[in-house]
Amino acid sequence: MVASLFIALAASSYAAAQSFVSDPLIDKVVPYTAIPYQVDTHTADRGPQAGYNICNSTTEGQTSMCQTALVNHLDDFCLFAPPELSTIGDTEGEEVAWCTKPGKGTRLIPEGTLQGVQLVQSPGYIQIAGTIDQSKLNIQTTPELDFGGELDSGGQDGRGNPIGGLVYSNAFPSNGGKNDSFEQSRHWTFFIGGNTFCLKICDDTQPNAAHLCEHIYDRVGCAYNAPNNAQNGTFERCEGEDMMPVGTYVSNGQTLTWTQPPEGVTPVPPYTPTPAASSNCVTYASSDLFSQLATVGISGTISAGPQATGGSGSGSGGSSGSGTQSAAGSNSTNAASARGISLVAGLSGVIFSAIFFA
Repeated sequence: MVASLFIALAASSYAAAQSFVSDPLIDKVVPYTAIPYQVDTHTADRGPQAGYNICNSTTEGQTSMCQTALVNHLDDFCLFAPPELSTIGDTEGEEVAWCTKPGKGTRLIPEGTLQGVQLVQSPGYIQIAGTIDQSKLNIQTTPELDFGGELDSGGQDGRGNPIGGLVYSNAFPSNGGKNDSFEQSRHWTFFIGGNTFCLKICDDTQPNAAHLCEHIYDRVGCAYNAPNNAQNGTFERCEGEDMMPVGTYVSNGQTLTWTQPPEGVTPVPPYTPTPAASSNCVTYASSDLFSQLATVGISGTISAGPQATGGSGSGSGGSSGSGTQSAAGSNSTNAASARGISLVAGLSGVIFSAIFFA
């Protein structure tokens, strides 16, 4: 059994210097009923936000540029992936939401993409991990191009990756089971690549949200950021305890913290990650979970933006993050390729040694 699902290689997004904005995405409190057309208003450096946050019936479809994602339940969540065939490293600032259910104003995850998924609901976060056919999400599958990477609500300049991405959920314990009410998660992290993914969105009403969804460990992937027991072919929901924050470990009775080294230095964590304790796991058939996923295309031209009516968002909630962009969004060069190649060369032993089997 796979004890810690794969590592999505994260080409560092910090190679190209960016000025840190005074109004970082992680500090923006955006009620679900008051989502703006675009939450990011900056135009310098990486350029303007590529998509939009008001998502509704006018934006739904396989050309949607919605950048608002919902993460609710095992059968109801969204992933961020490229709008056109590319690598994560080359498009991290422009990723769009792909969801398991229609009605959110986003693209739909094509049938057959999800090949095994585990959701763990802990007191502090919702974590979903699994195996996928990433080619159906516009992600390159050629090994030398598939660096994978991290998306999160931080970003090298504070604007998030994707820039302006928003994430909401109706499943946090603090929400009290109100399925029609959605809470924003301002702290979240998401890795995808190597035909695997893991996402973790933290409940901001809990005291440790920032540490449980830390986004400064982009080069050690799912195994350390979201330890899990996801298995190909299995679809399950579990209850779980909160993990120890990534980088935190116990040695000889002492709680210590490891910090990821700067780029150019191979990260070698001094501990082996293990999934937090889980219980009450329930297994489902994928056909019961994702019956609404019709066979849909995976690419298309960019759709027109939504008709902005007032200030309220509709449909879904989106996710964004910081983690793997080629150079800097619209200012990108070949830096991502260079970063990815050097990363693979430097981490080939370390990264894959973190795929544990039991």
